[in-house]
Amino acid sequence: MNKPNVILICVDEWRGDTLGAEGHPHVLTPHLDELAGKGARFRHAYSATPTCVPARVALFTGQSQERHGRVGYEEGVAFDDVHPVTLQGEFRRAGYQTQAIGKLHVYPERSRVGFDEVILHDGFLHFARKEHRRDFKFFDDYVPWLRRQPGVTADEEYFDHGAGCNSTVARPWDKAERLHPTSWTGSQAVEWLYRRDPTSPFFLYLSFHRPHPPYDPPAWAMEMYLDLPAFKRRLGDWEHHYESVRTNGLHQLSFGTLPEAVTHRARAGYYGLMTQIDMQLMRVFEALNEFGLADDTIIAFTADHGEMLGDHDFYRKAVGYEGSARVPFIVTPAPSDKLARRGTVVDEVVELRDIMPTLLDLAGVPVPDSCDGRSLARFVRQLPESGSGELEPWREWLHGEHVYFEQSLQWVTNGHIKYLWASGWGTEELFDLDADPEEMHNLAPLPEHADLLALWKGRLIADLTGREEGFVHDGALVTGVPVVTMLSHARALIRS
Repeated sequence: MNKPNVILICVDEWRGDTLGAEGHPHVLTPHLDELAGKGARFRHAYSATPTCVPARVALFTGQSQERHGRVGYEEGVAFDDVHPVTLQGEFRRAGYQTQAIGKLHVYPERSRVGFDEVILHDGFLHFARKEHRRDFKFFDDYVPWLRRQPGVTADEEYFDHGAGCNSTVARPWDKAERLHPTSWTGSQAVEWLYRRDPTSPFFLYLSFHRPHPPYDPPAWAMEMYLDLPAFKRRLGDWEHHYESVRTNGLHQLSFGTLPEAVTHRARAGYYGLMTQIDMQLMRVFEALNEFGLADDTIIAFTADHGEMLGDHDFYRKAVGYEGSARVPFIVTPAPSDKLARRGTVVDEVVELRDIMPTLLDLAGVPVPDSCDGRSLARFVRQLPESGSGELEPWREWLHGEHVYFEQSLQWVTNGHIKYLWASGWGTEELFDLDADPEEMHNLAPLPEHADLLALWKGRLIADLTGREEGFVHDGALVTGVPVVTMLSHARALIRS
């Protein structure tokens, strides 16, 4: 039996609710909607450590943050020293040609981390530019390519238009659309299909930097969303927990207020980037058809984290609220797979670490013992009639966290209820996501929800018991303990 090809599409900073298939009232993603209709869409998918670096560690290793050790955002950690077993490495061991195109966000920047080849664009990449002051060719393929294009100057840059990589400032792309990083990524993927080894199955990691800022889609894509109903600031009954970190008016703010017109334009730019990516994915899907590969290719689509985009006065990511932590998650088996489920919507809670065992399992490649993620194949394919025994129950809840605002922001959820706790302040929120999907009403202080609060608080205590930070003592959460961005077992691997 021939091994299927596998494509994992990862986008950066794409909210879980912003797909047409999710019922979003404005965002147009017809090609991703079609992909979801051919496979399974997971409506309660999360990034347990919702920023770029730790989220991609989970994606590549199939591990929870407790196992891979990255509980915050920390650059400059050599990936291979800490994470030797990877999704791409296991495919490579199984005889696959492995290729990465786009964003990896690992260190050192040109590390192949298990891929045969990497065509790299990580975005602005502060660490390489500012900490090491390195030449582009050491950490980026896109900008050197851009400078070689006809009609482009030798000093052309990533952000000549003045929109920054963590900014809410939005404006249309200032060059020809074919020169946009999103178009470049799509073109590189199509061109690679010509150069691949036709005698081997392939694993392609296709990673778009957008819709992460800069919010700079082509003019046509931004204009699609400028006439939406005006953005209106909306607050719940719990945002006062964050007043000490409020920074109003700053274009790179994490928590605070901006003029509503600024957020309205940012939203148009953000949505426009999504539609642009969707169009580039159509190019890739059509190329698979032209090469005769579509029938034997598994495709998965997800994001490293979301974007708060003004919800509750939050911008950017790293928090456990839905806009930041929930991600899109689609797994589509090869069309030739006779056992595939089509158009399935899955209610169980899943996470980025589940991608690795799922794709390996669907491709018939052994899943390494290092994974503590779980294969989603049971939701994607029908069980063969010869299948034996009952399946283990799915996880009851998911534990997420991130170091932010000089503390650890902890949360647990099953996609229906969510409990959040801030380790530095001791603040708590409890949300009924079914009745209150926008997380407006904090149930934690209400006496009538005391039993529910105790249940979910107990689940977080169970997850944190024994952690080196000392978050739990005598069965209770401890406020104010020092936090780290990397657990000691991960640091020990670096030193060894």
